[in-house]
Amino acid sequence: MYAHAAEAIKEPDLISLQPDLVCVRFETMKVYSALGAVRHLLETGAVEPGDTLVDSSSGIYAHALALACHRYGMKCHIVGSTTVDRTLRAQLEILGVTLEQVRPSKDLRLDQELRVRRIAEILEENPSYHWMRQYHDSIHYHGYRDVAATIDREVPEGPLTLVGGVGTGASTGALTTYLRETGRDVSLVGVQPFGSVTFGAEHVSDPDMIIAGIGSAIEFRNVRHELYDRIHWVNFDHALSGAVELLRSSGVFAGLSAGAAYLTAHWERRRDTSRTYVFIAADTGHRYVDGAYARHAEARDIDTLKPHEVTSLEELRHPWSTASWSDLRTAPGR
Repeated sequence: MYAHAAEAIKEPDLISLQPDLVCVRFETMKVYSALGAVRHLLETGAVEPGDTLVDSSSGIYAHALALACHRYGMKCHIVGSTTVDRTLRAQLEILGVTLEQVRPSKDLRLDQELRVRRIAEILEENPSYHWMRQYHDSIHYHGYRDVAATIDREVPEGPLTLVGGVGTGASTGALTTYLRETGRDVSLVGVQPFGSVTFGAEHVSDPDMIIAGIGSAIEFRNVRHELYDRIHWVNFDHALSGAVELLRSSGVFAGLSAGAAYLTAHWERRRDTSRTYVFIAADTGHRYVDGAYARHAEARDIDTLKPHEVTSLEELRHPWSTASWSDLRTAPGR
């Protein structure tokens, strides 16, 4: 029996889709990160019960931090993007969260900059508040140690490739770090949308992309670039195809980042059959019903899709590109 709903919600389901293909499915993955971060802050005395924690969020982390604050008796103040929808807003209000939403903006960079600017104003007005800094503070790695232990225990021994969307960098970075600490041979494949600065794709836009939680228009210091072996840049159409095929073939109803990760893992598995592929489904597909799943008739057979292998960031192009990140990082001019 769980002591709090957050403890139940955080638990992942490991689903074997093939003998060498595993989906790590979460209801909402960032609850692990938020619970671990808040617990660490309390244990180290950085905050005390009743203090106010503040951060910026496009929605998923807002829910996670709200649950963590509710679990540990903290107050929560969120500066949210316009992507915080009516359903989530109602939950946050009932959980006692103070929610502000910045003015609407079609520009992701401006949206993120407006939120960070508002955080600075709040901290100046309320110096006792603790800024969680989900994009930059490594305390958000701590909560994923248990997930790594579960993967290590449940996935058969042998080489493992972890595939996941890269947002703040905490989930893929932490899981890989902790799995490698056990001595496992772990390769890390990160998934990005076009337009993200995190892995140098800001010059290739994708106006249709609505993947929440991955990619960024500003630098995230929690992304440890040296951990990643390969990167895949996937556009909306291909992420949709991956998500629809994941649901059709396995019954897993997940977000677009999971669709992109499934597509990527499917391709990587065809390239090298000597490894077990574990991909992350960070949240459910409910928030993508109108914008993506309603267009399921447009989905393509993923067996017919393949990425462009690139040797420089200038070669990135739609609908799907991939590269050895270690080669790009060491290329002349990088």
